[in-house]
Amino acid sequence: MIDRRRRKGIQSIVIVFLTILVFSAIATRWINVSSNAGLIPREFESSETYKTFIAKPTCLMSCFEKLAAAQNNATSATEEACPEYFRWIHEDLSPWKETGISREMVERGKDVAHIRVVIVSGRLYVEKYKRAFQTRDVVTIWGILQLLKLYPGKLPDLDLMFECDDKPVVKKQDYAGNEALVPPPVFHYCGDDETFDIVFPDWSFWGWTEIKIKPWEILKSEIKESNEKLKWMDREPYAFWKGNTKLSKVRHDLVGCNSSTNGEWNIRIFDLDWQRERKGGFKTTDLTTQCTHRYKIYSEGHAWSVSQKYILACDSMTLIISPHYYDFYSRGLLPAIHYWPISENDLCNSINFAVKFGNKHTDQVREIGKAGSKFVQEQLKMKYVYDYMFHVLYQYAKLLKYQPTVPKGAVEVCSDTFICNTKGLRKKFRLSSKVDSPSDSGPCNLQHPYDHRTLEAFVRRKSNLTKKIEQWEESDISTRKKFNQHFSSASSSNAATFNNAELMHQKSAFVL
Repeated sequence: MIDRRRRKGIQSIVIVFLTILVFSAIATRWINVSSNAGLIPREFESSETYKTFIAKPTCLMSCFEKLAAAQNNATSATEEACPEYFRWIHEDLSPWKETGISREMVERGKDVAHIRVVIVSGRLYVEKYKRAFQTRDVVTIWGILQLLKLYPGKLPDLDLMFECDDKPVVKKQDYAGNEALVPPPVFHYCGDDETFDIVFPDWSFWGWTEIKIKPWEILKSEIKESNEKLKWMDREPYAFWKGNTKLSKVRHDLVGCNSSTNGEWNIRIFDLDWQRERKGGFKTTDLTTQCTHRYKIYSEGHAWSVSQKYILACDSMTLIISPHYYDFYSRGLLPAIHYWPISENDLCNSINFAVKFGNKHTDQVREIGKAGSKFVQEQLKMKYVYDYMFHVLYQYAKLLKYQPTVPKGAVEVCSDTFICNTKGLRKKFRLSSKVDSPSDSGPCNLQHPYDHRTLEAFVRRKSNLTKKIEQWEESDISTRKKFNQHFSSASSSNAATFNNAELMHQKSAFVL
């Protein structure tokens, strides 16, 4: 009897020991995979972090929040129509409209992707392939987690690849011809006319901690308050740009447009050294203090720049230099309505003309500035950022020809672990951008795709508005050249009369 009890006691001890061992192995693997995947902020990848995790296992193993599985009523019951730029979702997904999307197509995107994002039964899983710059991948995942909390049970299961660098990667030329493969669907922050990348909101909407830029919903309100303190007419009558001039040729060329011994171009350019700013505590990069000029310049860097929304929010007329890339909302912007187009081929003259022209037509250019600001304040509020995310993911999921499953190397992630495993500014930004409860209403109603004729008309209108301004600009440059030639061979009074007549002609043409 005693031996039997002893054997039972030993068996119980062995079972408890094995249970602890298995649990420890699972927990250790989770820590290792999460750390390797970059899902735990890098400043926590240390022995101190390990001790913290052991001390607070509930923080580590907290992905047990109840999430609703996908429901059939995935479309919204709201009567609100989505902003017009949402219709580009259909265009971005059109390469797979006829074929659908197979698992093989998705997995071909692995070579260029940083992460794989899988949603199964309302839960989010991530597999890491390579390190992204700073924490772009982590914050993008955070944004998707907030979407799942805002619209629980609305998204179907899905499986996608996400690329987090600057430039789009799925080149159209690689998939041209009758024998070519269907391109892999890859999500990215921007696209261009030469690629198939599916555009998606970038990480900065939830804050860019590395350079202390606040979450968009907070920052756009602060910029709006700043605008009210300094009216447009009281601002410096020049074009302003501040940024890293080393990221592109156009930005480098901007430096040559600064006022110098060569003359006054009405342009103020400030080079930004982020390393120096970091050491100085980012004291000169507060975006709420940079709406002090009547004109703000937007210039692309390596590709698109997240700065565009901050510049547009200023109420100043935005001068956009010949963009080659687009993000998810910028295709809804119209020249001469939301911004003023600038030619990269004659940069200094083009900006100088816009400033001089604007200072003579203050009412009109002030309206352009207000329209651009209104666009980002109203059509780019976080409600619509989430709605865009929802619709592009939902439409993408409809194209999948297979049932998504959790990949072997994937880790489940959830909001709680993203908050309790961070500290400092990163934690502050996550708390301030956190979705606390589901929305009372569904996403806005996605409009039907453009028909060919409507899309052509939209593109043609955009082109014609740009050409109109280019004509005014060319006329002004031609007028000044004629004036200089005429001045050297005729009286100054005759030349002045000729110049004034040309300017009067331009003024009467300024009809938006």
